[in-house]
Amino acid sequence: MNTSDPQFWQMISSIVIAVSFVFMAIALLWIAITVRRVVKTVHNIEERVEPLIVKVDAIGVQGREISVHFNEISANLSLTTKYLAESTELIKEEVAELKVLMGETAITAKDKVAMVSATIDRTHLQVTNTTDFVNEKIVVPAREIAAIMAGVKRALEVLFAPAPKQIDRVYEDEEMFIG
Repeated sequence: MNTSDPQFWQMISSIVIAVSFVFMAIALLWIAITVRRVVKTVHNIEERVEPLIVKVDAIGVQGREISVHFNEISANLSLTTKYLAESTELIKEEVAELKVLMGETAITAKDKVAMVSATIDRTHLQVTNTTDFVNEKIVVPAREIAAIMAGVKRALEVLFAPAPKQIDRVYEDEEMFIG
């Protein structure tokens, strides 16, 4: 392939564009895998905490039923129930915080994907602008210079060509050919 051929430079720019898109795709996949792992971890924690909340609520209900039947133990059970309710509230607050964290993580991941998408768009625009610039500033002038040089070459050939032979006389080495 000849480096003065415009197709060669177009092929080079296409290869650069393709490599850029491959790197961007790899970056997007890496971000998606990381977000997926974070979401999975938060989901696992949430699944582990939900049964605890259900159990704590059930224990609180049982404590209230026992306090109705036993007046002597009611003071102690009421205190225990109070602590369990506070623990339940703490656990609910932690779960709420985990849900908020998971939501923020998802928003951050969306922002990063949008940023990578904008980077891809900007890179595509820059590559297109560079290709147009190279075409306008290098390929077109090179084509025009090649045309001018061809004209100059032809002009020099005509200028330095031997004088044509006279037609009004016959030369010995030429014979008339009538077919």
